[in-house]
Amino acid sequence: MNIPLAERMRPKSLEEYLGQQHLIGSKGALTPMLKSGNLPSMILWGPPGTGKTTLARLLAAQKERPFYQLSAINSGVKDIREILQKAEHSGGLFTNKSPLLFIDEIHRFSKSQQDSLLGAVEKGSITLIGATTENPSFEVINALLSRCQVYTLNPLDKNQLRELLDNTLNNDPEVSSKKIDLLEDDALIKISGGDARKLLSALELVINSSAEPIRINNNIVFDKVQTQMALFDKDGDLHYDIISAFTKSIRGSDPNASVYWLARMIEGGEEVKFIARRMLILAAEDIGNANPNALVLANSTFQAVNVLGFPEARIPLSQCAIYLACSEKSNASYKAIDSALELVKETGNLAVPLDLRNAPTELLKELGHGKNYQYAHSHENNFTKMEFLPNEIKGHRIFEPGDNSKELQMRKFLKANWKEKYGY
Repeated sequence: MNIPLAERMRPKSLEEYLGQQHLIGSKGALTPMLKSGNLPSMILWGPPGTGKTTLARLLAAQKERPFYQLSAINSGVKDIREILQKAEHSGGLFTNKSPLLFIDEIHRFSKSQQDSLLGAVEKGSITLIGATTENPSFEVINALLSRCQVYTLNPLDKNQLRELLDNTLNNDPEVSSKKIDLLEDDALIKISGGDARKLLSALELVINSSAEPIRINNNIVFDKVQTQMALFDKDGDLHYDIISAFTKSIRGSDPNASVYWLARMIEGGEEVKFIARRMLILAAEDIGNANPNALVLANSTFQAVNVLGFPEARIPLSQCAIYLACSEKSNASYKAIDSALELVKETGNLAVPLDLRNAPTELLKELGHGKNYQYAHSHENNFTKMEFLPNEIKGHRIFEPGDNSKELQMRKFLKANWKEKYGY
């Protein structure tokens, strides 16, 4: 049987597992649970190729739990019930060790499918591990999410990817039996994007399409992988490249390319909610206050396509993509919140100025809470120049209006009111 290289190199123990030390390292979030044996139900959230499936299998093996696996792509409620019956039966054979049920791409389960898991999770007859590439806050129902811990997995870094390459070239029986000289690995690492499976798939493609002795450099990798991308992507790795091309085309104000990549996603069977949600994020991140209607339309599109489904949903998706692509762009709001978050990390929990504090009781009023607060609507033009930032960072400018008609108006407003305080 021709087993793919990525499957052959799947770690057999936690000691072989690369990355995610924030979960399984000496101070990892899962380490105390592994020692105690009390594994909670959990959602593993992270990009492809970060080891979600492998980690679930290793956790089951480490604690000697019966292991069941479903894929949300091709499983229904009937399949879930059959597994739960088996799990309850096998659980009786393992004292205090509930079977582990792993559901890959759990975000693709409908509400009713997710509902069917609740009873077993709540009773503890199974330990659920769901894997998702999507934000579970949006894709997992609240009742199930509240019964699970959420752990985030990160893409592998360059050192970890190079360690994986070295381990593969030296220890995989099929690969190590060939005459291979890895002269450059930058292209392999760049193509992988932190995805271990994608890295090994690209390496395997290059090896299988080359005659020995095989000399691998960046040019060879790019040539062979790009020209055979359909083969390389047979398991769906191109999914994230296409959504990237779609969002970058909209950001770049090209409606033709935007609709093309939209069509590629539709033809490829992409989920309608996934596409609509990406446009909703983009409307806020890349357009923002340059055109506030963009977010309104993106949100309306998100609601509409969930009601319509394909094939009708293609029409509002196309309308929205074209509108966003043709809109003025600004990432000022996106940059402002990231800048504010960095400032909070640097300065810590600065005290709220007394003038701005809540004063619901007489005691708090006597302590000065809200004493000198100036109600803006009581002043000319509904504006007052009082200080709203903590004293330690007063005058710190966070929001930088973009160079577009709407935000130029904002800049003019801020400059007229705040004069030189924030330097607008």
